[in-house]
Amino acid sequence: MPSLDLTGKVALVTGSGRGLGLAYAQALAAAGASVVVNDLDEAVAEAAVKAIREAGGTAVAEVAAVGTTEAAERLVGRAVSEFGRLDVLVTNAGVLRDKVLWKMSDEDFDTVIGVHLRGTFTCARAAAVRMREQGEGGSLILVGSPAGQRGNFGQTNYAAAKAGIAAMARTWSMELGRANITVNAIVPVAATAMTETIPAFAPYVEALRGGEPLPEFLRKGEGFGTAEDCAALVPFLASEAARDVTGQCIGVGGDRLTLWSHPQEVSVAYADGGWSPQTIAASWHTSVGAAPQTVGIPAPKIPSSQEA
Repeated sequence: MPSLDLTGKVALVTGSGRGLGLAYAQALAAAGASVVVNDLDEAVAEAAVKAIREAGGTAVAEVAAVGTTEAAERLVGRAVSEFGRLDVLVTNAGVLRDKVLWKMSDEDFDTVIGVHLRGTFTCARAAAVRMREQGEGGSLILVGSPAGQRGNFGQTNYAAAKAGIAAMARTWSMELGRANITVNAIVPVAATAMTETIPAFAPYVEALRGGEPLPEFLRKGEGFGTAEDCAALVPFLASEAARDVTGQCIGVGGDRLTLWSHPQEVSVAYADGGWSPQTIAASWHTSVGAAPQTVGIPAPKIPSSQEA
Protein backbone atom coordinates (compact mmCIF):
# COMPACT_ATOMS: atom_id res chain seq x y z
CA MET A 1 0.00 0.00 0.00
CA PRO A 2 1.32 3.50 -0.80
CA SER A 3 2.43 5.46 2.23
CA LEU A 4 0.00 7.29 4.51
CA ASP A 5 2.92 8.98 6.29
CA LEU A 6 2.87 12.77 5.92
CA THR A 7 6.23 13.42 7.56
CA GLY A 8 7.88 16.37 5.83
CA LYS A 9 4.58 17.64 4.43
CA VAL A 10 3.07 20.99 5.37
CA ALA A 11 -0.68 21.55 5.67
CA LEU A 12 -2.83 24.64 6.04
CA VAL A 13 -6.33 24.18 7.51
CA THR A 14 -8.62 27.22 7.50
CA GLY A 15 -11.13 27.58 10.31
CA SER A 16 -9.31 24.98 12.39
CA GLY A 17 -9.53 26.37 15.90
CA ARG A 18 -12.39 24.10 16.92
CA GLY A 19 -14.89 21.53 15.65
CA LEU A 20 -14.31 19.74 12.38
CA GLY A 21 -11.42 22.01 11.39
CA LEU A 22 -9.53 21.21 14.59
CA ALA A 23 -10.15 17.48 14.04
CA TYR A 24 -8.70 17.77 10.51
CA ALA A 25 -5.64 19.65 11.78
CA GLN A 26 -5.06 17.11 14.55
CA ALA A 27 -5.38 14.18 12.16
CA LEU A 28 -2.89 15.73 9.72
CA ALA A 29 -0.43 16.42 12.55
CA ALA A 30 -0.83 12.87 13.87
CA ALA A 31 0.08 11.59 10.38
CA GLY A 32 3.31 13.61 10.53
CA ALA A 33 2.45 16.88 8.78
CA SER A 34 3.40 20.31 10.09
CA VAL A 35 0.19 22.32 10.33
CA VAL A 36 -0.80 25.97 10.09
CA VAL A 37 -3.91 26.44 12.23
CA ASN A 38 -6.19 29.31 11.22
CA ASP A 39 -8.99 30.94 13.18
CA LEU A 40 -10.52 34.37 13.71
CA ASP A 41 -10.02 34.09 17.48
CA GLU A 42 -6.37 34.19 18.51
CA ALA A 43 -6.98 32.46 21.84
CA VAL A 44 -8.87 29.63 20.13
CA ALA A 45 -6.15 29.22 17.50
CA GLU A 46 -3.39 29.15 20.10
CA ALA A 47 -5.30 26.60 22.19
CA ALA A 48 -5.58 24.37 19.11
CA VAL A 49 -1.83 24.68 18.48
CA LYS A 50 -1.13 23.82 22.11
CA ALA A 51 -3.29 20.70 21.91
CA ILE A 52 -1.50 19.54 18.73
CA ARG A 53 1.94 20.15 20.23
CA GLU A 54 1.05 18.37 23.48
CA ALA A 55 0.07 15.34 21.38
CA GLY A 56 3.52 15.37 19.76
CA GLY A 57 2.64 17.28 16.60
CA THR A 58 4.01 20.43 15.00
CA ALA A 59 1.78 23.47 14.48
CA VAL A 60 1.65 27.26 14.40
CA ALA A 61 -1.30 29.65 14.47
CA GLU A 62 -2.21 32.34 11.96
CA VAL A 63 -5.17 34.58 12.77
CA ALA A 64 -7.01 35.78 9.66
CA ALA A 65 -10.54 36.25 8.33
CA VAL A 66 -10.76 34.01 5.28
CA GLY A 67 -12.22 35.53 2.13
CA THR A 68 -9.84 38.11 0.74
CA THR A 69 -6.84 37.59 -1.50
CA GLU A 70 -4.68 39.27 1.12
CA ALA A 71 -5.74 36.79 3.82
CA ALA A 72 -5.16 33.82 1.52
CA GLU A 73 -1.69 34.96 0.55
CA ARG A 74 -0.83 35.65 4.19
CA LEU A 75 -1.90 32.15 5.22
CA VAL A 76 0.07 30.46 2.44
CA GLY A 77 2.99 32.78 3.16
CA ARG A 78 2.97 31.74 6.82
CA ALA A 79 3.23 28.08 5.86
CA VAL A 80 6.18 28.83 3.58
CA SER A 81 7.99 31.15 6.00
CA GLU A 82 7.53 28.79 8.95
CA PHE A 83 8.03 25.40 7.28
CA GLY A 84 9.48 26.15 3.85
CA ARG A 85 6.66 24.80 1.67
CA LEU A 86 2.97 23.95 1.33
CA ASP A 87 1.64 20.53 0.33
CA VAL A 88 -1.93 20.35 1.63
CA LEU A 89 -4.76 22.87 1.87
CA VAL A 90 -8.03 22.15 3.67
CA THR A 91 -10.64 24.90 3.14
CA ASN A 92 -12.82 24.45 6.20
CA ALA A 93 -13.59 28.02 7.33
CA GLY A 94 -17.27 28.89 7.29
CA VAL A 95 -20.15 30.82 8.80
CA LEU A 96 -23.94 30.49 8.77
CA ARG A 97 -26.62 33.13 8.22
CA ASP A 98 -29.71 30.94 7.85
CA LYS A 99 -32.95 32.56 6.70
CA VAL A 100 -35.66 31.77 4.17
CA LEU A 101 -35.34 33.51 0.81
CA TRP A 102 -37.77 36.39 1.45
CA LYS A 103 -36.09 37.27 4.75
CA MET A 104 -32.44 36.89 3.67
CA SER A 105 -30.61 40.20 3.39
CA ASP A 106 -27.83 41.10 0.98
CA GLU A 107 -25.44 41.02 3.94
CA ASP A 108 -26.62 37.53 4.98
CA PHE A 109 -25.99 36.26 1.45
CA ASP A 110 -22.71 38.07 0.84
CA THR A 111 -21.18 37.09 4.19
CA VAL A 112 -21.68 33.36 3.65
CA ILE A 113 -20.67 33.46 -0.02
CA GLY A 114 -17.62 35.54 0.88
CA VAL A 115 -16.29 33.14 3.50
CA HIS A 116 -17.25 29.79 1.96
CA LEU A 117 -17.08 30.31 -1.79
CA ARG A 118 -14.72 33.26 -2.22
CA GLY A 119 -12.61 32.06 0.71
CA THR A 120 -12.22 28.65 -0.89
CA PHE A 121 -11.36 30.25 -4.22
CA THR A 122 -8.77 32.71 -2.90
CA CYS A 123 -7.07 30.19 -0.62
CA ALA A 124 -7.02 27.48 -3.30
CA ARG A 125 -5.62 29.90 -5.87
CA ALA A 126 -2.81 30.99 -3.56
CA ALA A 127 -2.05 27.38 -2.63
CA ALA A 128 -2.11 26.23 -6.26
CA VAL A 129 0.36 28.95 -7.28
CA ARG A 130 2.75 27.84 -4.54
CA MET A 131 2.35 24.11 -5.25
CA ARG A 132 2.93 24.63 -8.98
CA GLU A 133 6.11 26.62 -8.20
CA GLN A 134 7.34 23.79 -5.98
CA GLY A 135 6.72 21.31 -8.80
CA GLU A 136 6.07 18.35 -6.49
CA GLY A 137 2.27 18.13 -6.57
CA GLY A 138 -0.04 18.59 -3.63
CA SER A 139 -3.59 18.19 -2.35
CA LEU A 140 -6.51 20.62 -2.20
CA ILE A 141 -9.23 19.30 0.08
CA LEU A 142 -12.37 21.44 -0.12
CA VAL A 143 -15.10 21.11 2.47
CA GLY A 144 -18.59 20.68 1.07
CA SER A 145 -21.91 19.77 2.68
CA PRO A 146 -25.02 17.67 2.06
CA ALA A 147 -26.77 21.03 1.65
CA GLY A 148 -24.64 21.70 -1.41
CA GLN A 149 -25.56 18.32 -2.88
CA ARG A 150 -29.31 18.41 -2.22
CA GLY A 151 -30.29 21.88 -1.02
CA ASN A 152 -31.61 22.68 2.45
CA PHE A 153 -34.52 24.77 3.71
CA GLY A 154 -33.41 28.20 4.93
CA GLN A 155 -29.89 27.91 3.50
CA THR A 156 -29.93 29.66 0.13
CA ASN A 157 -26.50 31.18 0.74
CA TYR A 158 -24.84 28.14 2.33
CA ALA A 159 -26.25 25.57 -0.11
CA ALA A 160 -25.26 27.73 -3.09
CA ALA A 161 -21.72 28.14 -1.76
CA LYS A 162 -21.29 24.44 -1.06
CA ALA A 163 -22.67 23.49 -4.48
CA GLY A 164 -20.17 25.90 -5.99
CA ILE A 165 -17.36 24.30 -3.99
CA ALA A 166 -18.25 20.87 -5.42
CA ALA A 167 -18.15 22.36 -8.93
CA MET A 168 -14.80 24.00 -8.25
CA ALA A 169 -13.35 20.67 -7.08
CA ARG A 170 -14.33 19.05 -10.38
CA THR A 171 -13.00 21.96 -12.43
CA TRP A 172 -9.70 22.33 -10.57
CA SER A 173 -9.05 18.59 -10.69
CA MET A 174 -8.85 19.00 -14.48
CA GLU A 175 -6.86 22.22 -14.43
CA LEU A 176 -4.30 21.04 -11.86
CA GLY A 177 -3.98 17.41 -12.91
CA ARG A 178 -0.82 17.96 -14.98
CA ALA A 179 0.81 19.53 -11.92
CA ASN A 180 0.03 16.36 -9.91
CA ILE A 181 -2.23 18.34 -7.59
CA THR A 182 -5.32 16.41 -6.54
CA VAL A 183 -8.55 18.26 -5.75
CA ASN A 184 -11.47 16.69 -3.91
CA ALA A 185 -14.48 17.88 -1.94
CA ILE A 186 -15.38 16.14 1.29
CA VAL A 187 -18.97 16.06 2.57
CA PRO A 188 -18.78 15.59 6.36
CA VAL A 189 -21.69 14.90 8.70
CA ALA A 190 -20.89 15.24 12.40
CA ALA A 191 -22.14 16.38 15.77
CA THR A 192 -21.14 20.04 15.80
CA ALA A 193 -22.60 23.36 16.86
CA MET A 194 -24.19 23.56 13.39
CA THR A 195 -25.95 20.16 13.47
CA GLU A 196 -27.06 20.72 17.06
CA THR A 197 -29.56 23.24 15.66
CA ILE A 198 -31.36 20.40 13.79
CA PRO A 199 -34.16 19.28 16.16
CA ALA A 200 -33.88 15.58 15.27
CA PHE A 201 -30.17 15.55 16.11
CA ALA A 202 -30.16 17.91 19.10
CA PRO A 203 -30.86 15.39 21.89
CA TYR A 204 -28.19 13.01 20.59
CA VAL A 205 -25.60 15.76 20.33
CA GLU A 206 -26.42 16.77 23.90
CA ALA A 207 -26.11 13.15 25.07
CA LEU A 208 -22.79 12.82 23.26
CA ARG A 209 -21.54 15.90 25.08
CA GLY A 210 -22.46 14.13 28.31
CA GLY A 211 -20.31 11.14 27.42
CA GLU A 212 -22.93 8.84 25.90
CA PRO A 213 -22.12 7.15 22.57
CA LEU A 214 -24.23 7.81 19.52
CA PRO A 215 -26.67 4.97 18.69
CA GLU A 216 -25.88 2.64 15.80
CA PHE A 217 -28.86 3.79 13.72
CA LEU A 218 -27.25 7.26 13.59
CA ARG A 219 -23.66 6.14 13.07
CA LYS A 220 -24.51 3.67 10.31
CA GLY A 221 -27.97 4.55 9.02
CA GLU A 222 -27.46 8.30 8.93
CA GLY A 223 -23.67 8.42 8.77
CA PHE A 224 -23.71 10.79 11.73
CA GLY A 225 -20.89 10.72 14.24
CA THR A 226 -18.20 12.85 15.83
CA ALA A 227 -15.80 15.32 14.23
CA GLU A 228 -13.04 12.79 14.79
CA ASP A 229 -14.98 10.22 12.72
CA CYS A 230 -14.76 12.58 9.72
CA ALA A 231 -11.11 13.46 10.19
CA ALA A 232 -9.53 10.24 8.89
CA LEU A 233 -10.54 11.10 5.32
CA VAL A 234 -8.31 14.18 5.28
CA PRO A 235 -4.87 12.61 5.85
CA PHE A 236 -5.85 9.83 3.43
CA LEU A 237 -6.57 12.35 0.66
CA ALA A 238 -3.34 14.19 1.49
CA SER A 239 -1.25 11.02 1.22
CA GLU A 240 0.39 9.05 -1.56
CA ALA A 241 -2.33 6.42 -1.12
CA ALA A 242 -4.77 8.86 -2.75
CA ARG A 243 -2.63 10.11 -5.65
CA ASP A 244 -5.18 8.71 -8.11
CA VAL A 245 -8.20 10.16 -6.29
CA THR A 246 -9.24 13.54 -7.72
CA GLY A 247 -12.35 15.41 -8.80
CA GLN A 248 -14.53 13.50 -6.33
CA CYS A 249 -17.14 14.43 -3.71
CA ILE A 250 -16.64 12.03 -0.81
CA GLY A 251 -19.02 11.74 2.13
CA VAL A 252 -17.91 10.72 5.61
CA GLY A 253 -19.61 10.52 8.98
CA GLY A 254 -20.11 8.04 11.79
CA ASP A 255 -19.35 4.58 10.43
CA ARG A 256 -20.08 5.51 6.79
CA LEU A 257 -17.83 6.44 3.88
CA THR A 258 -19.65 7.33 0.66
CA LEU A 259 -19.06 8.59 -2.86
CA TRP A 260 -21.51 11.20 -4.14
CA SER A 261 -22.51 11.05 -7.79
CA HIS A 262 -21.93 14.00 -10.08
CA PRO A 263 -25.06 15.62 -11.56
CA GLN A 264 -26.12 13.77 -14.70
CA GLU A 265 -29.11 13.32 -16.97
CA VAL A 266 -31.41 10.65 -15.56
CA SER A 267 -34.09 10.56 -18.26
CA VAL A 268 -34.47 11.77 -21.85
CA ALA A 269 -37.17 12.20 -24.47
CA TYR A 270 -37.06 13.28 -28.12
CA ALA A 271 -39.36 15.17 -30.46
CA ASP A 272 -38.75 15.20 -34.20
CA GLY A 273 -38.04 18.77 -35.26
CA GLY A 274 -37.72 20.01 -31.66
CA TRP A 275 -40.04 20.82 -28.77
CA SER A 276 -42.88 23.29 -28.31
CA PRO A 277 -44.52 24.26 -25.00
CA GLN A 278 -47.53 22.18 -26.03
CA THR A 279 -45.57 18.99 -26.80
CA ILE A 280 -43.56 19.34 -23.57
CA ALA A 281 -46.78 19.70 -21.56
CA ALA A 282 -48.39 16.75 -23.33
CA SER A 283 -45.48 14.38 -22.67
CA TRP A 284 -43.94 15.64 -19.45
CA HIS A 285 -45.63 13.30 -16.95
CA THR A 286 -45.11 10.21 -19.09
CA SER A 287 -41.53 10.94 -20.18
CA VAL A 288 -38.77 12.91 -18.45
CA GLY A 289 -41.05 14.11 -15.63
CA ALA A 290 -42.39 10.67 -14.71
CA ALA A 291 -39.97 10.29 -11.79
CA PRO A 292 -38.94 13.76 -10.55
CA GLN A 293 -35.82 14.10 -8.44
CA THR A 294 -36.16 14.71 -4.70
CA VAL A 295 -34.73 17.77 -2.95
CA GLY A 296 -33.53 18.53 0.54
CA ILE A 297 -31.63 16.52 3.14
CA PRO A 298 -33.79 13.56 4.25
CA ALA A 299 -34.84 13.69 7.89
CA PRO A 300 -33.17 11.10 10.13
CA LYS A 301 -35.10 7.82 10.34
CA ILE A 302 -35.38 7.35 14.08
CA PRO A 303 -36.38 3.78 15.06
CA SER A 304 -39.52 3.57 17.18
CA SER A 305 -37.44 2.08 20.00
CA GLN A 306 -35.44 5.35 20.13
CA GLU A 307 -38.43 7.67 20.20
CA ALA A 308 -39.50 9.22 23.45
